[in-house]
Amino acid sequence: MAEEIKLPPLPNQVVEAFNQIKTFEPVIKAIAAAKDEQERTLKDQVEITEIEAAPFHEETRAKDFARRLQDLGLTNVRIDQEGNVIGIRPGVGNGPRLVLAAHLDTVFPMGTDVKVRREGNKFFAPGISDDARGLAVILEVLRAIQENNIETVGDLLFIGSVGEEGNGDLRGTKYLFKTNEEHVDGFVSVDGANVNRILHGSTGSRRFRVTFEGPGGHSWSAFGTASAIHALGRAIAKISDLQVPEEPKTTFTVGTIVGGTTVNSIAASATMEIDTRSVNNEELNKLVDRVLPLLQEAADEENARWKAEGDMQIKVKIVPIGERPAGDQKDDSPVLLAARGAMDALGIELKKYTCASTDQNVPISLGIPATTLGGGGTEGFNHNVKEWFDATDAFLGPQLALMTALSLVGIKGRSEPLLPKRN
Repeated sequence: MAEEIKLPPLPNQVVEAFNQIKTFEPVIKAIAAAKDEQERTLKDQVEITEIEAAPFHEETRAKDFARRLQDLGLTNVRIDQEGNVIGIRPGVGNGPRLVLAAHLDTVFPMGTDVKVRREGNKFFAPGISDDARGLAVILEVLRAIQENNIETVGDLLFIGSVGEEGNGDLRGTKYLFKTNEEHVDGFVSVDGANVNRILHGSTGSRRFRVTFEGPGGHSWSAFGTASAIHALGRAIAKISDLQVPEEPKTTFTVGTIVGGTTVNSIAASATMEIDTRSVNNEELNKLVDRVLPLLQEAADEENARWKAEGDMQIKVKIVPIGERPAGDQKDDSPVLLAARGAMDALGIELKKYTCASTDQNVPISLGIPATTLGGGGTEGFNHNVKEWFDATDAFLGPQLALMTALSLVGIKGRSEPLLPKRN
């Protein structure tokens, strides 16, 4: 049985805003268009999927996405120095500035077969959902607003970000907020398919690449030499025995290991990558402070086992390879209220109110209202070459993003922005 979500009722201000928005003729037409144009949105999704966007190689997809924004009438479109695509649709008043974002990158290396196969309403290809769906959704939101001449009070920034996945470490969003090239008052990411989910907080992570190095040698003639792999094994055993709190949820794993040369060699080098996570930055840092000393302890024990000294000792090299800030926000955050109001207006049930790691991590950590919405439909095998996307009722994704965005930036002569401006 799903856990019951207990949230206070929506404030009257939010209810009234949506009453004004959902009865506004241009919005009614835009919502209908998002459903009627589902095949066009799916066409965008397929075409974007078939442009490779491996980690740190998003350039071709970025250029294509920038062109698509321009084709939909945006004249202020650019690619920043980190590779993010930014297209701005100015508001008509001195209103807030809202980002509507999806990420350009996938987890798949260059050379992966990204040709889409369609079987009825189901699509198969690496990256077809994560996050080609999100990119197609924000394009449809822009198209619906443009074609129905909806004048917003605040500015809408349509962004295709780089580096959201894996060791990309949110580099695109980090750059956006570090440089302050664009002022941002609120942030909505479209990532994943589930429209029944709202993210109120962010799962943070710290990741490390750890290498044990020693002299190595022949398994027979050099027996008695300290082994890098054995030291790594000792470290993994120590890490696996750690106890972590259930609340706030905190986790760890050794995700990859590699090392050695042959079965009959004492390993001179062995490397592992460690992932630590929590929804609380303090607990995350506490966990890291417990993990890192274990690595040297493991090397010391391996050296003591074989009485290794000087150059014969195992040494440890620790390299940070990722840091994603954790964060949370109150239930009355304007973006959370707007998302809930949009779901109510569209008849979408809120079934999951939770935390995850997306581009929203950065703005939330800075105190900027942010959330992540699903793009509609259903998905499976994400981050796997067997990834699939089912387009049944997928139009709910663009409708949800559209209604949420319009409520936050306001509609000229119809509704005031729910998103406040930051200093």
